[in-house]
Amino acid sequence: MATSKVKYLGELRTLSVHLKSNSELISDAPTDNQGKGQAFSPSDTVATALASCMITIMGIKANEHDWDITGSHATVTKIMTSNPRAIGEIQIQLEVKGVKDDEKAKTILKNAAINCPVAKSLSANINQVIKFDWV
Repeated sequence: MATSKVKYLGELRTLSVHLKSNSELISDAPTDNQGKGQAFSPSDTVATALASCMITIMGIKANEHDWDITGSHATVTKIMTSNPRAIGEIQIQLEVKGVKDDEKAKTILKNAAINCPVAKSLSANINQVIKFDWV
């Protein structure tokens, strides 16, 4: 079964629809590539998907161990290369709540994050710089 449908709306903008939930996502070309930058660019979505995947997999591990990491969040920085135009680096600063003094939890959650499916699916040419703050 298909996952989503993507429609070109013109002016370098797309509308993606998740078929199972009908959730919608608009993308726009970035201002440094002829776009208006009024929504996530496709490459922004890739970088953001990495952080989302990391937090989701950490949440699964936290649930397995009865740890509460609610409120944890990530700040994402995407760095593009120019020749070829591609994602060169994704920097993710993860602020993880609820396990500050638990070294075992921190090890398990860190390993879960850096081995999430999106991290393992991205090209080895994309430098993934991941930092953890335990609060």
